Amino acid sequence: MMKSAGHTLFASLTPVRSVILKNHGRFSSNFIYRYPTKSRKLHHYHHKCKSHKESIMVATRYPPPWFSIAPMMDYTDNHFRTLARLISKHAWLYTEMIAAETIVYQKGNLDRFLAFGPEQHPIVLQIGGSDLENIAKATQLANSYGYDEINFNCGCPSPKVAGKGCFGVRLMLDPKFVADAMSVISANTDVPVTVKCRIGVDDHDSYNELCDFIYKVSSQSPTKHFIIHSRKALLNGISPKENRSIPPLKYEYYYALVRDFPDLRFTINGGINTIDEVNAAIREGAHGVMVGRAAYNNSWNLLGHVDSAIYGAPLSSLTRRQVLEKYQEYGDSVLGLYGPKPNVRDVIKPLLGFFHSEPGNGLWKRKADAAFLHCTTIKSFFEETLVAIPDSVLDSPITAAPIGFTDVFADAKRLLPPPHTVREEELLYA
Repeated sequence: MMKSAGHTLFASLTPVRSVILKNHGRFSSNFIYRYPTKSRKLHHYHHKCKSHKESIMVATRYPPPWFSIAPMMDYTDNHFRTLARLISKHAWLYTEMIAAETIVYQKGNLDRFLAFGPEQHPIVLQIGGSDLENIAKATQLANSYGYDEINFNCGCPSPKVAGKGCFGVRLMLDPKFVADAMSVISANTDVPVTVKCRIGVDDHDSYNELCDFIYKVSSQSPTKHFIIHSRKALLNGISPKENRSIPPLKYEYYYALVRDFPDLRFTINGGINTIDEVNAAIREGAHGVMVGRAAYNNSWNLLGHVDSAIYGAPLSSLTRRQVLEKYQEYGDSVLGLYGPKPNVRDVIKPLLGFFHSEPGNGLWKRKADAAFLHCTTIKSFFEETLVAIPDSVLDSPITAAPIGFTDVFADAKRLLPPPHTVREEELLYA
């Protein structure tokens, strides 16, 4: 299988010279960074885009998606994915959900929405939409960027998406359309296609209804992998944030799907916050685990254990200082790439949970608020704010992982609903 390589945003994550130094003078006084002008940045950036898009390479094999970071609107952008990959080499990364219409109508500005550095592999593009023609066009336009999979959003409960947009989780009520959409996506790409969904919508929340959706989509399309957010969605009366906490988790539905559809692959999502919980879910038979907010809000303590605790790699000696050195180089290379965006605040946003629960975290955030008002480079931002963080925090390698609630998955397996049987009308549908 052949595909184009995703293009790079910066030549290398290895800094020319460390600028985040120990002790009071944390930045080298004789370090000179030549910031390119905006026009020079864009020329260099689009030259990279062109050269990578025109090159063809054999698809690289990656470890299986035992651990992935959920697609999150306004969070899993290029900046966060760059940070996540600096911490974990094996976690599967997802883009934010991008509407098919956005890709189609921004055809002349696609790098802004689809560009990513090759170090981000393995990476999955998540798209959403309710128009098959636009879904097909969006898939075709995305192909040259070299994503490793394409995922279709059938789980977002946002009123803008599931309401006015008529896609997202609302599509769970129309499995035939989802099957058609997945067939269209698959016909226009060479990479695997997957679906991310909930366990139900409003009153359509029985296990049999969930099985009907899975059966119809998988039997009418090439879809063999489903990411299951183990809560139903409520479309009226609560916010997307409340939809992540108010509907109860029903892990028993997930494990019942694993039992009843042995030829399919399922990734569990929802309410999982620690590496302990990830491994507990896998021990009970989960094919893979997807984590959302916990990976963003406590990136160091969670992602820092993924490679060793889940993929069996040696425990890393990586420190926060080393990550920040590399992230600074990335950040200063992309500032102002698209006019006023991204700005310092945009690039720093993924770091706001980087010192979670550590000494100096509160002071660092206060200094960050002040620095956002006048700092124009990531280097100057770090010079002004990192004095709040002790060297012992910056230079300590990853420590023991936080303990989680590991019994919930074994408990869920004791509550499995009765096995699903395919009804006669389902066989006729297939």
